[in-house]
Amino acid sequence: MFEVDRIQVAYGAAPALWEVSLSIAAGELVCVVGPNGAGKTTLINAIAGLNRISSGALRLDGRDVSQLPAHRFCEQGIAIVPEGRRLFTGMSVRENLELGAYSAAARPRRAATLERVCEIFPILREKIEVPAGSLSGGQQQMVAIGRALMAQPRLLLLDEPSLGLAPSIVLDMFRVIREINASGVAVLLVEQNVVMAMEVAHRAYVLEEGRIAAQGAPAELLARPEIRRAYLGHE
Repeated sequence: MFEVDRIQVAYGAAPALWEVSLSIAAGELVCVVGPNGAGKTTLINAIAGLNRISSGALRLDGRDVSQLPAHRFCEQGIAIVPEGRRLFTGMSVRENLELGAYSAAARPRRAATLERVCEIFPILREKIEVPAGSLSGGQQQMVAIGRALMAQPRLLLLDEPSLGLAPSIVLDMFRVIREINASGVAVLLVEQNVVMAMEVAHRAYVLEEGRIAAQGAPAELLARPEIRRAYLGHE
């Protein structure tokens, strides 16, 4: 479905990603884990069209989409939930959600998709007319995910969805991520919570210093001593 082929991304003269390759099949849940500063957000923003690549290619269904403007990525069925949520806090929950359905393909089904989002996150139905900024952190993350789902994506990009959330909310969030994936949406999850990410993912990549350091089945990666030491604190 989506292929990242040896991409490089730089901020001015400072390189951030080197020769990074990964793939996501239709309906698959793939996670990328790694330490702070590894380039995870840079990578997911490149896949969303928000960071331009300097070399390599991004392919969707075999078509090179590397040079498309960012808004066209959404039209191609790619939606991102950015780190920090980035809601319009003075606007209502409904207004924030409906912004996600701005594309020509998603707009006619806006009401049905909004109903589906409220089924996934029942609390949002109760809060639908209140300002998004008045919600708790967990509820705001629900709005951010719901806004992305309003675009009816084929590929959902999640950047640190558990960041700053209480442990009980994190469990609910990962349950929802599994549910979304089970509905047929491919998911690329960038996450510092290595244990939770590995539990839900079909495949995993480890990103270190802008390069892919390891990849494979989550159980295989977690069995490697160097990964257990680095990310789980186990000897």
